[in-house]
Amino acid sequence: MPADAPHVVLVTGATGALGRAVVRRFATDRGRLVLVGRHEDRLRRVADAAGLAADAWIPAIGELTDRDAAQAVVDTALARFGRIDVLVHLVGGWTGGVPVADLDPDVLRGMLDQHLWTTLHITQAVVPGMVERGFGRVLAVTSPFASSPAPKGASYAVAKAAQETLLETLSRETAGTGVTVNLVSVRTIDLRHERETEPTPKNATWTTPEEIAETFASLASPASAAITGALIPLDGRG
Repeated sequence: MPADAPHVVLVTGATGALGRAVVRRFATDRGRLVLVGRHEDRLRRVADAAGLAADAWIPAIGELTDRDAAQAVVDTALARFGRIDVLVHLVGGWTGGVPVADLDPDVLRGMLDQHLWTTLHITQAVVPGMVERGFGRVLAVTSPFASSPAPKGASYAVAKAAQETLLETLSRETAGTGVTVNLVSVRTIDLRHERETEPTPKNATWTTPEEIAETFASLASPASAAITGALIPLDGRG
């Protein structure tokens, strides 16, 4: 792929606040985008807000906890654009608030579904094609709680730690292929930009969606080919 060619970017969780920021950022690079979610009308609103032309994006509907659905999402992208250069995987969530002694196994399973199994399914569907073409970027968000869990947050911490281990392993397996795999670590996503409008010691380490999106854009570039297996902290102000 020519160094200046627009990327084909697949964004999961595209309708969330971070997903919307990522879509806007990659749209400025003339990228062609595949927006993944469960509701097409919401995806269309995201595309419209980002100013994407009709021929510059497609919606892909799928529940990524299901392996076949994840493959169908990728097949939709390949049928339209022929390749996927960048995977930005943003599916996730938080459930917690109880000590380990009282943890409901179904809650833990739900967190593993969101963070581990969606990651496994979408990377299994995307990465082989990247390796075959000799170029690819796999990007995701993690949390410091994966390595330093807080009380009453075991289900989330366990799921994020599992996701981190999976992607670090993938980075080693794809080393030297032209495919890189990296994570950014965020303590709290500053959805309302409170760090700027209402600064406090608590929100000093929060990270805006735009800062995360800009880091992803940098890691997606050909200039970042030497960076893989990295966990990049974006909470360095505190």
